[in-house]
Amino acid sequence: MSVLSGSSILVTGATGSFGRAFLRHALAELDPQRVVVFSRDELKQYEVRQQFGDDPRLRFFIGDIRDRVRLARAMHGIDHVVHAAALKQVDTAEYNPSEYVATNVDGSQNVIDAAIDAGVQRVVALSTDKASSPINLYGATKLVADKLFVAGNHYAAHHPTRLAVVRYGNVMGSRGSVVPLFRRLNAEGKSLPITDKRMTRFWITLDAAVRFVVDSFDVMQGGELFVPRIPSMRILDLVEAVAPDAPTHEVGMRPGEKLHEEMIAGDDSRRTLRFPDRYVVQPVVASWGYQTPPGGTPVEDGFNYRSDNNDLWLGVEEMRELLR
Repeated sequence: MSVLSGSSILVTGATGSFGRAFLRHALAELDPQRVVVFSRDELKQYEVRQQFGDDPRLRFFIGDIRDRVRLARAMHGIDHVVHAAALKQVDTAEYNPSEYVATNVDGSQNVIDAAIDAGVQRVVALSTDKASSPINLYGATKLVADKLFVAGNHYAAHHPTRLAVVRYGNVMGSRGSVVPLFRRLNAEGKSLPITDKRMTRFWITLDAAVRFVVDSFDVMQGGELFVPRIPSMRILDLVEAVAPDAPTHEVGMRPGEKLHEEMIAGDDSRRTLRFPDRYVVQPVVASWGYQTPPGGTPVEDGFNYRSDNNDLWLGVEEMRELLR
């Protein structure tokens, strides 16, 4: 049984791809007392209500994580928080940096402060592979958010609240995934745009991402950065899986885009433990009683976890099966 079972849960950004998948899992598997859907888009909340019907366990709060007062109201009586709200488009961030700072950085601090003040027990924030050694504004804001959530445990040391971070790569089937685009263009008989034929990416399904977050609630002490051990894929293999023999053309990488993604930087290796299903990057300084979890193996010095040096890979047939 999960620590989330039977509890009151708030999900920021709950109308996004991850949020909807989490709601589906929570209502089916966790028997929550209530789940608060916190998001700023009334249309998407309407769509969620249509999707899940009149489940009495769902509560809907229109609000923005930039508004700490609204967050404080929504967190009244909440046991656990999943922080999934963020602005996420890499190229859009390069043109609108202040907006991304306001949501991803200042908004994350608001979530932390509201959770501590409300006596929330556990908070897990969703990060991204782009937060490791960031070269774009989006990744930089998410790295700052990661640091804020880890450091938040210092301020919560004498309170019940503990905070941790989950970082993973591209999510198969999420909004913004290239798969629907490839399928549509292929159906129209058009050439598929490839940013760079050498490109590799980490890959995880929505259901696997949700399960990993739920499991992280169960094992967290506060201050950890949890990274799942997931496979990589080559962009050309993805094209073959989605649209065999389709013509392609290279369009070049977008502003701020990487050729290969990274989830753990080499400089973090001395604090990283390997477990069968995940890596755990431990906090630099821990004043709240954090203890090294048993069963982990320290990674070698200088280890970095990148999509091109991964020991797990998806082949064409495996991707084709997952996409079905």
